[in-house]
Amino acid sequence: MIYTITFNPALDYTVQVEKFKIGEINRTKTETILPGGKGLNVSIVLKNLGIDNTALGFVAGFTGEELIHKMELQGVKTDFVKVQKGITRINIKISSINEKRIEETALNGMGPQITNEDIDVLFKKIQKMSTKDIVILSGSIPKNIDRDIYEKICKELNEKEITFIVDSTQELLMNALKYHPFLIKPNKEELEETLNCKITTKEDIVNAAKELKNRGAQNVLVSLGNDGALLLTKDDKTYYAKAPEGQVVNTVGSGDSMVAGFLAGYYQTQDYEYALKTGVAAGSATAFSIRLATKEDVDFIFKQLEQI
Repeated sequence: MIYTITFNPALDYTVQVEKFKIGEINRTKTETILPGGKGLNVSIVLKNLGIDNTALGFVAGFTGEELIHKMELQGVKTDFVKVQKGITRINIKISSINEKRIEETALNGMGPQITNEDIDVLFKKIQKMSTKDIVILSGSIPKNIDRDIYEKICKELNEKEITFIVDSTQELLMNALKYHPFLIKPNKEELEETLNCKITTKEDIVNAAKELKNRGAQNVLVSLGNDGALLLTKDDKTYYAKAPEGQVVNTVGSGDSMVAGFLAGYYQTQDYEYALKTGVAAGSATAFSIRLATKEDVDFIFKQLEQI
């Protein structure tokens, strides 16, 4: 079974506005309320690509119940820890076109109060996993959780010889590297932030990826937005995939979709180059739509990539 773990799930209220102006009444063109959180995005896209998985994390209150309901409508199994204090957060995402340029604004909620007892319940679920399982650990953590939580989970997974993926930044990522995650997926800005360096060339990207690999990551997938993605594998091979042409509508969830697409491609073929193209196709499919990538969208874009 594939599991995703999301510490900060949410209901994402995503709207499009013609020309968003602060301090004024703005009318929406489109609006959706969908499950949000990096791990949940991965779960949904994996399911869209035909791969069953279970979403883990923490939920609370009436918004938590609605989140579970919406995940089940997407066909994703859930096994959340139900927290007693607070409610699952609601995040507002505003996408606006101003002077032919897309601007994205977010207002994120706080989330519930997660206790040590709640954390213990999550670890009991992890302890029941086997070496055949795969875990995707992604996103930020609430302020009331110890900053070493990723490190503790990765240590547990490593000791159980469970394949796991980490999609986070800074100390959450760096502290996990010594436990040899199968894959990490920073973007260019996150590479600069995590390694405290300036990246301007493709060579800089490769060198930064090598640094993270030297610190323990098995494979490093770097998303490059309109420039596609670069993959440095555990056997030191470098692959590059260009991005397809298309109109970017909303980038929320595109990086998570890339993780899901890569995992789906590798899960099915064990081929890194194929997995990279599937990842880029999934990430692009989400960026070109107001929804997360569907199999039909991914297949269509993948065919374009084969012709580039």
